[in-house]
Amino acid sequence: MSNLQYSIIINAPVERVWKTMLGENTYRKWTEVFMPGSHYIGNWSEGSKMLFLAPVNKGISGTVSRINDNRKHEFISIEHLGVVKEGKEDFISEEARVWAGSFENYIFNEINGATEVLVDLVGANAIEQYRDMFENAWPKALQKLKELAEQHETSRVKKRKSITRIPSGRTRSRT
Repeated sequence: MSNLQYSIIINAPVERVWKTMLGENTYRKWTEVFMPGSHYIGNWSEGSKMLFLAPVNKGISGTVSRINDNRKHEFISIEHLGVVKEGKEDFISEEARVWAGSFENYIFNEINGATEVLVDLVGANAIEQYRDMFENAWPKALQKLKELAEQHETSRVKKRKSITRIPSGRTRSRT
């Protein structure tokens, strides 16, 4: 079975990267690289159905998927089952069969306070048909994820540094 892998080091703790990658609002931001308006319907619990969607000319399209595995802050495995075309789920067309049985795995490794995100795409048919799109979009999407997670981490550190203790035990905010 074919696979493609992409990775990036993000200067933020794994909890922050996990939340940024999977949170509903931030997911929309980093996945815009694939298709403006990208979003999901569902939840990330193991066994849950997920629809990964985006607006297209004739309505909403995307994939019908299932969360195959979820180990918080370590690993997510998404199994693609079919497609959504013009707002309708499809498991039998040629396009649906291309996606069926393919997996999108996200692996999170904490390294000295930073996080490596490894995306592992598995599935010969989907990879071969969408290879050019994946090769173009995944590096850009991971860069956007990095910017979002690091931006949040930077603002959190700045807030923390802007509060100082004064000898009386009270706190004072620096402006």
